[in-house]
Amino acid sequence: MTTVSHITTHVLDTVRGLPAPGVAVELFALREGEWEPIADAVTDADGRAKQLGPEALPSGSYRLRFDTGAYFAATDTPTFFPEVLLAFVVDDEARHYHVPLLLSPFAYSTYRGS
Repeated sequence: MTTVSHITTHVLDTVRGLPAPGVAVELFALREGEWEPIADAVTDADGRAKQLGPEALPSGSYRLRFDTGAYFAATDTPTFFPEVLLAFVVDDEARHYHVPLLLSPFAYSTYRGS
């Protein structure tokens, strides 16, 4: 049985109306004032990164970095955002954190998923 990490993400290309496969994602933790990389993944065919770090993380500040420039370059699509950085707080160590990204070449949004 495969378990998912404490933090997962899902990238949807809102222009195409489809998942965004092949997006590189990095997870960072804020430790002593510095962002330290702790994990990385690439979204699968369904645009999901389920194995992004450990099964449990301590409370604290975290950041996801999405390499959106490479994703759009692969389809020869110009973009205004070569990367997306999303900072968030883990305040309940027992709860799963899902951080989706809704992406287009000139806009993006996110929300606290479940």
